[in-house]
Amino acid sequence: MTHFFDRIPKIRYEGPDCTSDYAYRHYDPDAVVLGKRLEDQLRFAVAWWHSFAWPGGDPFGGATFERPWFGDTMAHAKLKADAAFEMFDLLGVPFFCFHDADVRPEGASFAESVRNLEEIVDYIGQKMAGQRTRLLWGTANLFSHRRFMAGAATNPDPNVFAYAAATVKSCMDATHRLGGENYVLWGGREGYETLLNTDLTREAEQAGRFLQMVVDYKHKIGFKGTILVEPKPQEPSKHQYDYDVASVYGFLKRFGLEGEVKVNIEQGHAILAGHSFEHEIALAASLGLFGSIDMNRNDYQSGWDTDQFPDSVPEMARAYYEILRADGFTTGGTNFDAKLRRQSLDPEDLILAHVGAMDVCARAFKAAAALYEDGALEAARAARYAGWNDPANRTMLQGATLEEISDRVLRDGIDPKPRSGRQERLENLWNRFV
Repeated sequence: MTHFFDRIPKIRYEGPDCTSDYAYRHYDPDAVVLGKRLEDQLRFAVAWWHSFAWPGGDPFGGATFERPWFGDTMAHAKLKADAAFEMFDLLGVPFFCFHDADVRPEGASFAESVRNLEEIVDYIGQKMAGQRTRLLWGTANLFSHRRFMAGAATNPDPNVFAYAAATVKSCMDATHRLGGENYVLWGGREGYETLLNTDLTREAEQAGRFLQMVVDYKHKIGFKGTILVEPKPQEPSKHQYDYDVASVYGFLKRFGLEGEVKVNIEQGHAILAGHSFEHEIALAASLGLFGSIDMNRNDYQSGWDTDQFPDSVPEMARAYYEILRADGFTTGGTNFDAKLRRQSLDPEDLILAHVGAMDVCARAFKAAAALYEDGALEAARAARYAGWNDPANRTMLQGATLEEISDRVLRDGIDPKPRSGRQERLENLWNRFV
């Protein structure tokens, strides 16, 4: 026991009229929505890095948080794990996610770092045996240490490539041992600062080979989870190769991996790429790549990734509607890749940030589910494309030649007139539910 959360009661669903801070108003894990428990629809996860490892710094100032587990020893790492599972129990979350550097101290050598990881994985496994919280996904931190300043898989130094590969192997082993349902690769520095010293072709080939090795190792060890790539356009690099979902798809196609790898989409990264969250989810689903999401938000007055907890029901409803259209999560889930503000110092702040975020997501999901179940929006979508159901029109996509189509236009006197897209009507329909 850490006693860090001693003053905080276990969070339970008490309904929308509840006035207590320490309760869920909209997230009832056992409520059945579209045939599944809400917990199984949303699959909430807590991010180990922001919740327990982040010290509260920003580009202009150092740490503001004081936590009893901050330190570089295995004793500190185990105390951090104790605090994490105390928080998981208070919130009743089904999942968590971690990087290797979040859970273990850096060793004096790679071998020592691996030993530290293996020891803490054993400890986390013991904690999991006594609780219901499971591992949604694991990943490797290939961006914080100075050795990765020029990338990991794309680094010009082959020794860094080798070190990164060995690190990923150790993290995949850890994820597999803990029963993780996915393994994520985030290319935090897989990009460039300037083209003056960058060979784009070489770096792409290195990244492609790296991911092929990850997929091969997944099958070798019998890992049944999903390999996920997380897109991000820039920051810390000027340009990152996994810019957005479309860029990731092109990369996967180039290296023959589109059937093996899916995407973990973050709301904040979608915004940085100039897209909406729902666009990236819808595109991933269209391409057969949708896997999981990191739920957070950016400050729209800031040009960087602020990783704030979600607070907008309409925004989140758009995202969950597209997830429903993609048939929901399978191995993926809703990971809160979000951190407290630097002035939110208290243990209560960490708990209540997650309580509010889970309520926002639950309320948004239920609104999206009601609209999806109503069917009016999907009926309007189908009606817009109904002309393609005509056999003569289907043939245009099934082998008709340009000459044959031209002859048909001339023969039948085809002279199409524009038809309304009815956008405002559909927005009004949407707003009746959200």
